Amino acid sequence: MTNLTQEEIRLAEALSHKAHWRRWGPYLSDRQWGTVREDYSPNGTAWDYFTHDQARSRAYRWGEDGIAGISDNHQRLCFAIALWNGEDSILKERIFGLTGSEGNHGEDVKEYYFYLDNTPTHSYMKALYKYPHKAFPYSQLVAENQRRNRHEPEFELLDTGIFDENRYFDVFIEYAKNSAEDILIQIKVINRGPEAKTLHLLPTLWFRNTWCWNGDTSKPILKEVKSGNGFHVVEVFHSTLGKRWLYCQEVNEILFTENETNYQRLFGSPNSSIYVKDGINDYIIQGKKEAVNPNKVGTKASADYLLTVGAGETKIVKLRLSDVPNLVEPFGKKFDTIFWERQQEADKFYQRVTPFPLSEDMRNVQRQAFAGMLWSKQYYHYVIEDWLKGDRNTPPPPPERQQGRNREWFHLYNKDILSMPDKWEYPWFAAWDLAFHTIPLAMIDPDFAKYQLDVLTREWYMHPNGQIPAYEWAFGDVNPPVHAWATWRIYKIEKKIYGRADRQFLERVFQKLMLNFTWWVNRKDTAGNNVFQGGFLGLDNIGVFDRSAALPTGGHIDQSDGTSWMGMYCLNMLAIALELAKTNPVYEDIATKFFEHFLYIADAMNKIGEMEASLWHDYDEFYYDVLHLPERQITLKVRSMVGLIPLFAIETIEPEILKLLPGFKKRLEWFIQNRPDLRQNVACMETKGLGARRLLAIVSRDKLRSILQKMLDESEFFGPYGIRALSRFHAENPYIFDVNGSQFRVDYEPAESSSGLFGGNSNWRGPVWFPVNFILIESLQKFHYYLGDDFKVECPTGSGQMMTLWEVASELSQRLTRIFLQNSSGKRPVYGGMQKFQNDPHWQNLILFYEYFHGDNGAGIGASHQTGWTGLVAKLIQQIGEYEAPHQEPEIEEDKDAIALT
Repeated sequence: MTNLTQEEIRLAEALSHKAHWRRWGPYLSDRQWGTVREDYSPNGTAWDYFTHDQARSRAYRWGEDGIAGISDNHQRLCFAIALWNGEDSILKERIFGLTGSEGNHGEDVKEYYFYLDNTPTHSYMKALYKYPHKAFPYSQLVAENQRRNRHEPEFELLDTGIFDENRYFDVFIEYAKNSAEDILIQIKVINRGPEAKTLHLLPTLWFRNTWCWNGDTSKPILKEVKSGNGFHVVEVFHSTLGKRWLYCQEVNEILFTENETNYQRLFGSPNSSIYVKDGINDYIIQGKKEAVNPNKVGTKASADYLLTVGAGETKIVKLRLSDVPNLVEPFGKKFDTIFWERQQEADKFYQRVTPFPLSEDMRNVQRQAFAGMLWSKQYYHYVIEDWLKGDRNTPPPPPERQQGRNREWFHLYNKDILSMPDKWEYPWFAAWDLAFHTIPLAMIDPDFAKYQLDVLTREWYMHPNGQIPAYEWAFGDVNPPVHAWATWRIYKIEKKIYGRADRQFLERVFQKLMLNFTWWVNRKDTAGNNVFQGGFLGLDNIGVFDRSAALPTGGHIDQSDGTSWMGMYCLNMLAIALELAKTNPVYEDIATKFFEHFLYIADAMNKIGEMEASLWHDYDEFYYDVLHLPERQITLKVRSMVGLIPLFAIETIEPEILKLLPGFKKRLEWFIQNRPDLRQNVACMETKGLGARRLLAIVSRDKLRSILQKMLDESEFFGPYGIRALSRFHAENPYIFDVNGSQFRVDYEPAESSSGLFGGNSNWRGPVWFPVNFILIESLQKFHYYLGDDFKVECPTGSGQMMTLWEVASELSQRLTRIFLQNSSGKRPVYGGMQKFQNDPHWQNLILFYEYFHGDNGAGIGASHQTGWTGLVAKLIQQIGEYEAPHQEPEIEEDKDAIALT
């Protein structure tokens, strides 16, 4: 590739190890307290064991948190901001939110912060935190949300009135790298209120505590070494990181303490250190002079800036964390020039990513989506063996731990930079979330995207039996097997964007996924008839019963979605095997294996006669789960995403592939000729479509029409902002199942769940979820690629408007994207009735990417910073720009949803 942007050059230097541009990044968690890895309680009550109130006083074992902070990639040294408005009872050092038991809809962050910009090498980063002038209403938020029930809305920080009259500070935090080890920091404080206010701004540098647990790590040190011409300097020494210097512009003083637990405050026992983690808090808030070290040394240090900021005034503080000693002018003219250059380079990089005509609003949404993806990287450290056994210098964990959570994952050793779903609400990797994260990440940093799937399938993550760890609260839960899909998509996207076909990555992950596929086959097909049970499958409360627990009826459920995910898994593995077979004929045999396995799954999904109840319901013309009891089988007639997921299992095979791979072609044709019992239930396998392509799909042409009739019905699935997870049909027609005097029911709930069952605050009974909508779009595009322009359906159902499947996919993309875009009234559906976000110029262009969205009005629900899979909107915007502005259709074989940067 020629004419690379500066950011692409940095990525290339990082890949070749010429410069370690990724060493420093936004790797702090937004919340470390209340996590499983910090939980040493007998009964696994993580939220209660390590609370927000304890966090300022208690040293973490496995990681660190902070506001808009950075660290090195092993999280030895950390930097973030702390604030005090003169009113709060504690320093604002970390983001506050409610625990699962405190919120009326589960755990929930209760602050306003925004990821505004970031680049893949973190050469430029920008975030915004909104800090009220008045005392933060911690107890009010807890008390009011505990008072409310699940049928009432959450009580938010804006609801307290604390932002009335704009009485708050906008605190912008920016980073610009002069080199891989020389980081410029600029903090801009704007008083939005009507009168002058005083603010303590405390940029804080500290070491993650690695020395208290086993006693075999040398203790690092921070110390003030000199004051320069209008600046102070903190020298950093760490045995493996080496020396660094933090230059602080025109600071009042620098305060030092130790990042060690205050046992006296928490437990009433003597402290092991004179100076403790909350020493700077006590010095600022309570005036305790003895709480900080007068000798100006420690493992935690804060530069105290006392700012008086007038109404509407802006104050700027500059710092520099560098590997360069004795800088004479760390904040000279070059400082501002570097910031300007990095901002310009970021603009050029993202213009190259999406060089198509886009509105300013769409480009803003996409840019913040990418920023959220990159800010949501986190240093994730969790070693199950050490966590179960405990550390040498601490009391042993309670014996109950040996029979509790994650004990079967003794091998698991996590110590990586990983993409988080949401660094506050979900500050741990989630396996199926992570697969979706890699799609937008592959557009801007394919090497990082590949690393996510690479490490997830390595032997220190994947269980020896082949299971991929699900998520921290229960690694043994089962998430949908979407990792082969993500692997294939990353490979194709990188190939088109950057011209690199990384076959080693493809082959390496494929071989590990073979183990995972075998685990699925051996563990999740109870009767051995290629109909899968799956269990939880990430869809929480979508079913009438908790699919992760023993059924109140006994028996088991044959899952339409579980079986369909396996059909999709087969086809994804088939596509990869065919690609690898182009250069290694050994993979022809493996491709044949997945081809045949898919035929058996598709046959089982659609077979009529041998089973008393098929997953396909002839009268309703829809796929349902089937409950198997000893004496009978019952179709669970819930119209949900469970019945749409069969659409995901689709793949086309090009004639050129068959010509290139004669062994595979021979086996395919043998099946066509000799196994009519299997091929009759596989969509269009024998029929040659456009361009003599062959189609493998669970859903036939006729079934496709029937399913789409419901899916595109605006009174059922087709909402104004995407496909609902549950049909609106159930608003008037709840599904009710009686068992031994107890009633189980499924109602249409377009917003938060009204029950804490089946996964708590996530709801799949009506809202719009981006990951499944995204795969639906891809599936429709693939069907169109095979069926062509002659195949049209009514969209919306009953409108009289006929569309090709490509046009249907485009309409769905537009509806999803509209969630975030300003409408004709200047309102963003994502913010619903939140007037501050809708009308205030200092709020209305700030985008939050929620976990899921109201099925009727598009308002954001759940985790507010889940740019992880909701970041897929960045990919949709790119597609809209590339294919819909000039009204052209993609050449799917040449990667319909990847772009060339040449």
